[in-house]
Amino acid sequence: MQKQYIGELVLSTEQIAEGVSIVANMLNQAFDEAVVITVVPGGIIYTADLVRQLDFDVSMDYMSCPHTPGDSTNASEIVYHQNVSIEGKDVIVIDDAIESGGTMKRLVKHLEQFSPKTISTATLFVKPSRVEIPVKQYYAFEMTNDDLLVGYGLPWKDQLRNVPYISKLAR
Repeated sequence: MQKQYIGELVLSTEQIAEGVSIVANMLNQAFDEAVVITVVPGGIIYTADLVRQLDFDVSMDYMSCPHTPGDSTNASEIVYHQNVSIEGKDVIVIDDAIESGGTMKRLVKHLEQFSPKTISTATLFVKPSRVEIPVKQYYAFEMTNDDLLVGYGLPWKDQLRNVPYISKLAR
């Protein structure tokens, strides 16, 4: 593991677990049923932790849009096969975080063409310089700065996603 890139602790495993519960409670109050769409690969770990705390009916699907962390101008291809129909349904797009927000904004816009009833996002945290995303957003933490972070799904050079906590990137 490339430990030289793991810097100051930002969210411990305990804080992450608490954040997952906070978001799960918000979603449990808001939905009776929903299609959960995980943004892969970053959202896999968070989604696994989150959906096990949801007490409403959930169908699951996934989509991807490779990008560089913090890049608000991501123009890479969106891959979404619509394995589960979302027409007329509440949709929750789950990712580990909204950093710049550019990718999530593109994903939400892409999903609108499939005529869902509603689209929401659920992330562990958001960053302050993110772009406006015109949907309901559920998150546990709002970071105070835009530092690059690693761990718990967040990569550096396609690694460190498996670190169980979130830390600042040390270069």
